Amino acid sequence: MTRPVLRYKLKSIQLLELLMERIGTGESVNIRELADRAGVPHGTIGNLLTGEQGGVYSDAAERIAAAIGVDLLILWIPVERAASSVPRPRLSVPA
Repeated sequence: MTRPVLRYKLKSIQLLELLMERIGTGESVNIRELADRAGVPHGTIGNLLTGEQGGVYSDAAERIAAAIGVDLLILWIPVERAASSVPRPRLSVPA
């Protein structure tokens, strides 16, 4: 059985910018440095900062939050579950 994949929406572009100015270690990071630390393409961080991309899948959200040094839900809002391998029961409505 596969776990459902969550998508997370960035709470605020300004919050991400602010957190990048001073990550958990006290230093600042730019787009490429954060991307390298989180193991995501630098375009992902850039697109989040411009608003072109509003969210990411759970694995990327977790890595970005960890690279900044904050808990996941400080930066992200869970928005949906992608299709899982567990079939949902069909509801029948009496006619």
